[in-house]
Amino acid sequence: MHAVRQFALASVGTLQEFFSFIPNPITLQQERDKQQNINIKLSKEVNALRSAQLENAELRRLLELKENVSFNVVAAEVIGKSIHLARNTITLNSGENNGIQRNMPVLTEEGLVGRVIATSERFAIAQILFHRDCRVSAMVERSGVSGIVAWEGGLNLVMKNVVKSLDIKTGDRIVTSEYSSVYPKNIEVGIVASTTELPQSIFKQVVITPSVDFSGLQRVFVATVVADTERVRLEQTVVK
Repeated sequence: MHAVRQFALASVGTLQEFFSFIPNPITLQQERDKQQNINIKLSKEVNALRSAQLENAELRRLLELKENVSFNVVAAEVIGKSIHLARNTITLNSGENNGIQRNMPVLTEEGLVGRVIATSERFAIAQILFHRDCRVSAMVERSGVSGIVAWEGGLNLVMKNVVKSLDIKTGDRIVTSEYSSVYPKNIEVGIVASTTELPQSIFKQVVITPSVDFSGLQRVFVATVVADTERVRLEQTVVK
């Protein structure tokens, strides 16, 4: 009997040891839930850090921009946009409550984006350079040659009214000119990608690569410069 009891105890011990290696489903689920909560918490912390970094980067850009321009600016996020239509616009999360009005210029640290064309208390809509009705008085920074920058489709801009004999070259930097009724002078518009003399014409074709990447546009600055609305309205009736 003693031998049988020892054998039974040994068998039970072996079975207990065997089953101890089989995971408990309840314990496993609790461990999974615990790990998931840890992952969620870490993800929130990472997102908070990224958000703080973006805010700091935006603040730095704002300070740098303010140091380089003679006008005040308001920061805004792009919450809606179109870049593949004939009349492309962006929607901003800042509006009249932030001091934004129609015809105020929109820019980034890279250059000109466009101008505000509609506002509400909390939002604004801006016409970007990729808009068939957009016209910008601009000039070659190096030589001072002036013309009208417009968009005729695609990913580039064109500079119109440039006579063949005028000094403009590939690689020239194009900036807003003092003739603009909306945009302050010397905001970068783009870089000359090519120039071509048009047959049977006194003008040359000037293609410009815009300085701003409109497809990746996320944050902009609105220059709180109030345009002369009477002049803007008059010029828009004759400049096509």
